[in-house]
Amino acid sequence: MRVISYNLRKNHASGELSALVDSVDLDMLCLQEVDTVDLPAELGPLHLADSTKRNRLGLAIYYRRDRFAAVKTEAFALKKSLHDRILAPAHERLIGTKLLDESTGRELIVASFHAAPLTALNSLRRNQIRAAHAELRGLGDGLPTLMVGDYNYPYFQSNLDRRVKETGYDLSLSDTTTYTRYKFYRGHFDFVTSVGLHIDKVETLPAGASDHMPILVTTDYATTHVPATDHG
Repeated sequence: MRVISYNLRKNHASGELSALVDSVDLDMLCLQEVDTVDLPAELGPLHLADSTKRNRLGLAIYYRRDRFAAVKTEAFALKKSLHDRILAPAHERLIGTKLLDESTGRELIVASFHAAPLTALNSLRRNQIRAAHAELRGLGDGLPTLMVGDYNYPYFQSNLDRRVKETGYDLSLSDTTTYTRYKFYRGHFDFVTSVGLHIDKVETLPAGASDHMPILVTTDYATTHVPATDHG
C-alpha cells in the first residue's frame, strides 16, 4: 500500500493535489490543514472517505475505491492546547477510516492526525498521540492501523519513540526532513505511527507551496500482529 500525508499550510498547496495523485500510484491520501468546505469527491482514482466538519481548515482521507471499501469514518476531538483555546480552535485533530481491502479480504484503519502546534508542550502532544491511538482502537481493536500526519514533534523523538512503543505502536520517520520554513525549526514534523503493519519506507517528496513536504509511506501487512494495549 502507498499512502501520502500532506499538510497543505492553510490550504495553500491544494492546487498540487491532482498532480501529486497523478504522479504516484496511490492507495490513500491523508490531508491536514485542508479547506474541508471545498473538497472534491474524487481526486483521480481516489475517493473522499470523509473530512472533519467543525473547523474549515481540517483533515481529510481519500482512498482507492477500486481496491478498498470504506466501512466507517469518525473524527475525534483531542485535548486542546492553549493555542487552540485562544487563537484558532482546532476541534478535531484526528480522523480515521476503517477500510476493507477487497484484494485481500482484510480490514485496516488509516488515520490523518494533526498534533498541537509548537507553542504547546511535548507532553501535550504525547497525550494527543496516545489518545488518538486509543480512539482508533475503538474503530477496530486489533486491526492493522496506520496513523500519518503532522506530529509537530521535531525534537526529543527518541523519547517519543519509547512512549509510542509502550502502547504497541511503531514510530517511523522519513528519509529526510519534512519542514523547512523556519531556520530553527527544521526537522521531521510529519511521520508515521503504526501497528500490525510493516513499513517498507517513508520518503519525503519535493517541496511545493506548503511549508511541509509530503511524505510517501510504502507499507504492507505484518505477518503476525499482536493487538496494542494502552498503558496510560
